[in-house]
Amino acid sequence: MGKKENKSKTINIKNKRASFDYALFDDYTCGIVLTGTEIKSIRQGKASLVDTFCYVNNGEVWVKNMYIAHYEQGSYNNHVERRDRKLLLNRREIRKIQSTVKAPGFSIIPTLLYINEDGRAKLDIAIARGKKEYDKRASAKEEELKRVTREAKYK
Repeated sequence: MGKKENKSKTINIKNKRASFDYALFDDYTCGIVLTGTEIKSIRQGKASLVDTFCYVNNGEVWVKNMYIAHYEQGSYNNHVERRDRKLLLNRREIRKIQSTVKAPGFSIIPTLLYINEDGRAKLDIAIARGKKEYDKRASAKEEELKRVTREAKYK
């Protein structure tokens, strides 16, 4: 039969508040340990990264509070919506993340959840530092200035 055709619909679930609330530094792409009904719900686009964060525990990185809706045909095999899920990273990457996050003010924030071309769920995480209120206003001004210059360029 051959390979499955790629679906025209791509799944990109973004954490829209991440770049507004945090200054993002290092980016990492990692896999997620999921159950059968969880991956089916993600493929339907029924997941959210709102109020989600990651932490390191015993040399493993975990994502906490990630919402994945119940799968409609899951019956008694359905999963818990907001359970801790293990992230798959190299040992070297985990050590680097752990040493960076030990500094005060730094945390690990998920930025994007997507399905790659092989059909596997991937999560982009970033090392982040929280922004102060005046930092948020300054970055909003910069975005507004960029938008105005883009619009003036095309007029």
